[in-house]
Amino acid sequence: MRNIKMIVQYDGTRYKGWQKQNIKGNTVSTIQDKLEKVLSKMTNEDIQVIGCGRTDTGVHADNYIANFKTNSTSTISEFKSYLKMYLPEDIVIKDMMNCSERFHARLNTISKTYKYTIDNNDFCNVFMKKYAYHMEDKLDVIKMREASEVLIGTHDFRSFTSLKAKNGKSTIRTINSINIEENNNIITIVVNGNGFLLNMVRILVGTLIEAGKGTVSPKDIKDILETKDRTKAGEKAPAKGLCMLKVEY
Repeated sequence: MRNIKMIVQYDGTRYKGWQKQNIKGNTVSTIQDKLEKVLSKMTNEDIQVIGCGRTDTGVHADNYIANFKTNSTSTISEFKSYLKMYLPEDIVIKDMMNCSERFHARLNTISKTYKYTIDNNDFCNVFMKKYAYHMEDKLDVIKMREASEVLIGTHDFRSFTSLKAKNGKSTIRTINSINIEENNNIITIVVNGNGFLLNMVRILVGTLIEAGKGTVSPKDIKDILETKDRTKAGEKAPAKGLCMLKVEY
């Protein structure tokens, strides 16, 4: 039995996120489902692809890590060629390799990095429309950076997730860094952490946007963390601006 690791790039616009799901008896279009169907057809096996984590409906990925096990004797080159031929054009396998039998794309992660892009121009750039959140209101990047500093470190991020409080899962996570840059009115927010809760990055970004508008201060961010109340944080930023950049093992 071989264990094969994949580096996947995808445009999430048309998909209901990474994870395969079944709604009212109907399989919906997800990245995992597309990969499993093509690989299963190629190998004549029931292939199960393990992903490094869930991504929301409409979220993109540049270097998403996944792995699958197979008895197939096909070469890596043959796998790449087949996937290139039969996957839709918005899912690309950047690389594949044989890996240790013990490698697990999700359980072995040390940290993940996400990038959120905001188009802060007066007009909506048509070439960024699917990959950035357009905002005409001018944001103060300095204030956003000041607010982001409060979020760095290990905290209970209950206020920054759509998870229901009663589900019993720990909401303590560590954010290692948040870098906010602006170039020609394009603002990028790059967040690295040991793991993220449901919708966490998008809610963090939505709250930092409020800081950029001047309606939330660094002290407010501290209070939001302490209240552990989702209603106190900002709105969830649109999915299309979010991209998983990389995963570290």
